[in-house]
Amino acid sequence: MRLLFLGDIVGRPGRNAVIERLPGLRDRWRLDCVVINGENAAGGFGITEAICDEILSAGADVITLGNHSWDQRETLVFIERQPRLLRPVNYPSGTPGRGATLIDTRSGHRVLVMNVMGRLYMDPLDDPFAAVDRELETCPLGQVADAVVVDVHAEATSEKEAMGHYLDGRASLVVGTHTHVPTADHRVLAGGTAYMSDAGMCGDYDSVLGMQKEESIRRFVQKTPGPRMEPALGEGTLSGIAVETDDRTGLAVRVAAVRLGPNLEETWPRFWD
Repeated sequence: MRLLFLGDIVGRPGRNAVIERLPGLRDRWRLDCVVINGENAAGGFGITEAICDEILSAGADVITLGNHSWDQRETLVFIERQPRLLRPVNYPSGTPGRGATLIDTRSGHRVLVMNVMGRLYMDPLDDPFAAVDRELETCPLGQVADAVVVDVHAEATSEKEAMGHYLDGRASLVVGTHTHVPTADHRVLAGGTAYMSDAGMCGDYDSVLGMQKEESIRRFVQKTPGPRMEPALGEGTLSGIAVETDDRTGLAVRVAAVRLGPNLEETWPRFWD
C-alpha cells in the first residue's frame, strides 16, 4: 500500500496547499490512503465542519486533531456524525467523537487510523500507551487491518520516539505532529514500522510555526498580552511523510519525507515517480 501523512494544516495557506495539490498527488502517486492533521485548520485554532468537509473532498481519507480539538465549539457536535474526524483516543471516557477508525480504502484495503496525544508538557490525559494497546487488541495489524497509522500529537520528542519503538512491528506508521517543524529522522524501525518525530505543517513557513511573525516576536520581546495570534498569509507548503508497505505484512518497506512548496528544500518519494 501507499500511504501519505501530512502534518498540521495551519490556516488558509495550509488549506489552500492541500486543496490545490492533494488531488494531483493522489493520482500521480496512486495513493491508497491519505491522513492529515487538521487541528489548526480554522485560523490556526481547531476545525469547523465546513473546513473538515473541504479537506475530505480534496482527497483526505481521515483527519486527525490534537490539543486544539475543541477550539471551535461546533466540533463538539459535528464530530459525532463525522467518523473520519478523530480526536485523541486517550481523552476520558464520554468525550465526544472517537480516537480511532477503520476505513475501507478505494483500493479495497482496510486501514486503522489512530490519533493519540502525549502527556509531557501537554494536557494530563489518560495513558497514551495503554490507549493504543486497547485499539490494537481489537484491530491488530495483519489480521483485521492491512495497515495501521498512528498520529502521536505530542510536544516531547522523547515521548514520540518511545511510542514509535513501543509500536514497532505493530503499526505501519507512527508519526509525530504538534511542533510544526519537520524532522529529518524518517526511517523504518527494526521491527518494520515507519517513524518520523514530526511531520511538520501544511502552512506558510515564512512565519513562526505558521503564525504571523510580528506578534510572535513581540510576545517574546515584551512579555505582555496582545492581540490574538493570526496565521501567516503567504503561500503554503505541504509537509509530511510517504510510506510504502508490504501488502502481506502491512509493515513499511520504504519511507520518504514530503515537502512541496516555498521556503523549505523540496523533497518527495522519488521511488514513486
